[in-house]
Parts: sequence; structure tokens; C-alpha cells
Amino acid sequence: MPNQDNLIRCPWVDLTKEDYVRYHDLEWGVPVYDDRLLFEFITLEGAQAGLSWYTVLRKRENYRALFDGFDPVKIAAYDQQRIEALLLDPGIIRNRQKVTAAVNNAQRFLEVQREFGSFSDYIWRFTGGKPMVNELREASDFQATTAESDAMSKDLKLRGFKFVGSTICYAHMQATGMVNDHTMDCFRRQPIIDLYDAK
Repeated sequence: MPNQDNLIRCPWVDLTKEDYVRYHDLEWGVPVYDDRLLFEFITLEGAQAGLSWYTVLRKRENYRALFDGFDPVKIAAYDQQRIEALLLDPGIIRNRQKVTAAVNNAQRFLEVQREFGSFSDYIWRFTGGKPMVNELREASDFQATTAESDAMSKDLKLRGFKFVGSTICYAHMQATGMVNDHTMDCFRRQPIIDLYDAK
């Protein structure tokens, strides 16, 4: 899909939304190994359930401010009073199940860190420690789930995580570069492959 800069981008990108284009161009599909950022994506993807990613993306800065920069240690300690205060703030998705899930998931996240040394070490096991590269040409080629996202979802649920269905897990894999789903003609596909080829 061409833009004013004549670059070809993935077909899901709404070129009329500058912040959406910026997210695609700078973040989506770049491998993430930082635990705090991985927790941020897990939390935001859980908040997205039933909504569009753009709805959550527009509220991302509000989430960062209200959720202590996505520090899982701080969020794990949120009490009911803090949860109630969050539910009054229109800057986030005011869904009680999603907010309480964020607190629960922070607690489970810390447990995984203790067991594996880092959440990154744990989560990247589902792709064998390296990004998977798909060859997608058009919108119909995109998958909502894979065997890997099914396995991730099952394991996270067994560990007590909430809002981690296979579709959410696959979105997490796409966003954090566990899988490169930039289409074959997208200008970001090869530079991201070069990133991990150079490691």
C-alpha cells in the first residue's frame, strides 16, 4: 500500500493515521527482549480484546502514566482502591476484568521471571529462541493463530495469566518480533530480518 513517501506498507496500516503508520514503521515486528516492554505489550494486547489495536494505541501514553510505566513490580502490588481509581479514568479501557487481569498478570509475570531468570527467556522459547519469518503477500494471507501461539496461550493460562487467548498471543508475537509478518513487499520486512541476521 503506497503512501505519500512512496513506501509500500502492510495492508492493515491505515495511512490516514500518522500514529498508526509510525507504530508500523518503528515498532511492529522488531524483536523485543526487554522484560518491561514485553509486559507492556501483554497488558495492552489484553486490553485490546474485542477492540481494535488502534483504539488501544491511542491510549498507550495514558496507560504508561497510570500504570507506573508498566513496572510489573509496582502493578503487582495494586490494591482494590487503586483498581477502583483506574476504572474511573477515561484515559484507559475501563473494563474491570481487563484492569484486574493486568494486576494478576503482573504477579504471574514476576513468578515467570523468578523461574526462568527473565520473561524474555521464557517467552522466546515458543519460537525456538529466534524470530519466525513468514512470506505474506496480501491481507488474506495473515493468520489469527498458529500452533506456536496455541502453545503459548495454553502455557500462560496454566500459569494463571488472564486475557491470553491464542489470538492475543499471536498478536503479541507479531508486535514483539517473535514472528515477522511484514508482507513480502513491505519496506520494513527486510530491515527487520537484517536486524536479527546481524546478531
